[in-house]
Amino acid sequence: MSIIENFRNIFKIEDLRNRILYVVGVLMVYRIGAYVTMPGVDASMLTAETGDASSLMGLFDLFVGGAFSRAGVFALGIMPYITAAIIIQLMGAAVPYFQKLQREGEEGRRKINRLTRYGTVGITAVQAIGFGINLLATSPNAIVVSTPAFIFTAIVVLTAGTTFVMWLGERITDRGIGNGISILIMIGIIAALPTALINEISVTNNAIIMIVELAGLILVIASCVLLTQGTRKVPVQYAKRVVGRKVYGGTTQYLPLRVNAAGVMPIIFAQSIMFIPSTIGTFFPENETVQFLTMWSADFTGLTYSVVFFIICVFFTFFYTAIAVNPKEMADTMKRQGGFIPGVRPGKQTVEFIDNILTKITLPGSLFLSFVAILPAIIARMGVTPGFALFYGGTSLLIIVGVALDTLQQIESHLMMRHYDGFMKTGKIKGRRRM
Repeated sequence: MSIIENFRNIFKIEDLRNRILYVVGVLMVYRIGAYVTMPGVDASMLTAETGDASSLMGLFDLFVGGAFSRAGVFALGIMPYITAAIIIQLMGAAVPYFQKLQREGEEGRRKINRLTRYGTVGITAVQAIGFGINLLATSPNAIVVSTPAFIFTAIVVLTAGTTFVMWLGERITDRGIGNGISILIMIGIIAALPTALINEISVTNNAIIMIVELAGLILVIASCVLLTQGTRKVPVQYAKRVVGRKVYGGTTQYLPLRVNAAGVMPIIFAQSIMFIPSTIGTFFPENETVQFLTMWSADFTGLTYSVVFFIICVFFTFFYTAIAVNPKEMADTMKRQGGFIPGVRPGKQTVEFIDNILTKITLPGSLFLSFVAILPAIIARMGVTPGFALFYGGTSLLIIVGVALDTLQQIESHLMMRHYDGFMKTGKIKGRRRM
């Protein structure tokens, strides 16, 4: 069945069609907001530079679809919400109160979501002050009001903007398709792709080289899909149970352990740490000692930067996997449901068995993920423009691939429920059940 026919099937299903159109409408509102300048700012006087794509400001601007450089009302985007969610998740591994909330089911999730929203407002207010100070330093002529009034306006407007973006993301999740927060981040990143591609074409000015670059990009995307979808299936046997006149269990199922259980989080953590030296250097521009110690972090294509970045990514992959995946909890759940791994005793031996497999698959996964993280630096050193090189790996590509696969999985589920073939009839996308 052709791709065109698959698209026609999507729009034959009224519920799925309405969900997709709702997402498109919300994304249009989000993109329009990125071009609405904050009160008290003369957009024509803004400096065009926010730093290159490898800098903290440049990366932040990429995630919010250029709203940061335009001083838009959505300048901080959804990133404060992501920061708050990461903090809450990390606290869940160390603070008993949050561990208790995670075990309370739906009620606990509601409380965690409420705390995440409160944390988002607080983080946004703090970041808004930093945004205002940065704008005053880089584009003083663009500010048409007094400094105290502008800082106050920045806090109010940017906090309201981020809260509204957070609400848009939740609306997409509830009434649209896919994870709304992730889709908003992905759209912000994709918005920079046309400009980066045009710049690369103008700089290269060679059709053969462009074809090679695009073919390499497709190959990298395919590799990231394999990394995202890769799992190690552990067989689990469930004993037979007789409940009344019915017999339950007696079947073999599989416990899927992801090769990259940490997702994109190790790269985000590592990138945040890599920005610290250069950020310190900006506070002491006249101190030669500080500048000497931090100059290695100024060039993301440098060998020292890439090596340190690679090592930190490997470390955080193991660290975050240890937080996100709990072998003891898996073993306890399996034991309560009457399941066991063939040849392994329930309890402590099962925990050690799962932990051993998790360590073995995380090692190659962490190495490949770290290679993807430094791949943009390698591509940039080969002559590709930095803006276009970012789409060859790193946070940008992994977010796009992960969100696209998750959204496609949900569309597949809707199509299969109505007995339509999906986009990957012969593929192995998760969520499709073979008949």
